Amino acid sequence: MTSPRTSSKSLSGERACTLTAEAIAELVKGELRGPGETTIDSVAPLMRAGPAQLSFLASPKYSQALESSRAGIVLITGELADLPAQVAARIVVERPQEALLSILPVLYPALRASPYVDVTARIGRGATIGEDVTVEAFAVIGAESRIGAGTVVGAHTVVQKGAVVGENCRLLPHVTIYSGSEIGNRVVVHSGVRIGSDGFGYVFRDGEHAKIPHVGRCVIGDDVEVGANTTIDRGSIDDTVVGAGTKIDNLVQIGHNVKIGRLCLIMAQVGIAGSARIEDGCVIAGQAGLGGHISVGAGARIAGQSGVFGDVPAGESWSGYPARPHRESLRASAALFKLAGMIKRIELVLEEKSPA
Repeated sequence: MTSPRTSSKSLSGERACTLTAEAIAELVKGELRGPGETTIDSVAPLMRAGPAQLSFLASPKYSQALESSRAGIVLITGELADLPAQVAARIVVERPQEALLSILPVLYPALRASPYVDVTARIGRGATIGEDVTVEAFAVIGAESRIGAGTVVGAHTVVQKGAVVGENCRLLPHVTIYSGSEIGNRVVVHSGVRIGSDGFGYVFRDGEHAKIPHVGRCVIGDDVEVGANTTIDRGSIDDTVVGAGTKIDNLVQIGHNVKIGRLCLIMAQVGIAGSARIEDGCVIAGQAGLGGHISVGAGARIAGQSGVFGDVPAGESWSGYPARPHRESLRASAALFKLAGMIKRIELVLEEKSPA
């Protein structure tokens, strides 16, 4: 395979390389149609890509954009490969968007500075720091905490006393990992995240709300990614758990004692109340709300803005407020719209029959 050549920095700060169409086709095991020497140094959407940029087309919905695109190279599906276009080279693959997963790390190799501990960082007594760890400016590593090898602790991030962070993690700036938290390996935690804060638990006693002490842990599995400004509460007497490979979007709230399985997708502004159980492989779309102590079965899908107040069986798709099986929810919505029309017609009839 042709070796990539280093070129200028990308907008995101990584140093971009150049790749030929021939090299890309070999990388993604695709069929090259066009000159193999066509060279690109970045990626862009079809509508604004230029001759030195790579783009892709995976859906006929955007086929018109291909016709007017000036992209140098386009990844494209077989059924769309013969569409008219002025692009220099096409590479036919089964799943163009998935093919980007092989290309982007080569085109934009991550820049990683040599590990260091900034002079302004604070390392508590008895803390254990693994090999090749970076601790950036004004970060705080609490006493008796553990940071695994190869992990990066961003500027102004706080890892409190006794917390555990695994190997090759990335804690971006302004993250807080509370005491009682355990984070696995290769976890990415974006800015503003709070892991292990107390959950919302009170008992009304003697005329006031008495706080229930939270003594459980917050346990994050391997290969989890947590989006910016998400909060994950520690358990009260049980643990809060996020399973390996789960990906959590920005601005998500996960309550105390919640158990989330492996390989789930949880999208922006979802709220999951205390002691809910989310099994493996579930997808929860944006702004859905899940009540406490419910169970969502493996592989279930919850539509955006749904309100879930009861158990969801494995493999089912639910939507609406209150949430119910998706087809049932669609029928209920249709009936509601029909009811509005019926009421209007009844009002017109009553007006006609009323005395002048």
